[in-house]
Amino acid sequence: MSISARLHVIGIITADMTAALAFYRMLGVEVPADADAEPHVEAVLPGGLRLAFDTEATIGSFVPGFTPPPPGGRIGLAFLLDDPAAVDAAYAELTTAGHHGELEPFDAFWGQRYATVLDPDGNGVDLFAPLPA
Repeated sequence: MSISARLHVIGIITADMTAALAFYRMLGVEVPADADAEPHVEAVLPGGLRLAFDTEATIGSFVPGFTPPPPGGRIGLAFLLDDPAAVDAAYAELTTAGHHGELEPFDAFWGQRYATVLDPDGNGVDLFAPLPA
């Protein structure tokens, strides 16, 4: 293979920038407080990977015939938490804030405490931590 590429940005198309940024801020993504009204926002994650958010209008401005996808995507993001109790606490905080809990915390057979919450655009966001040995 002659292509030398590195994954550097994960992009999320959002119907509501303010709601999307509020959700990801709850998960510790550092997004400037004044970014909510912007049509494109990027946050640099530990390790240099960037998480980018674009409004549907932004994508429509350069993709001819763009039709926003229905809620729920084909991407999933997974956030590592410090320990199993942190998974439960994060799930409770997110669902109490009104976000849909897709999968309540459980001890997975693969050795993790695991849960899934949907972001405001319906994308699955997994919360996980290793279980004690």
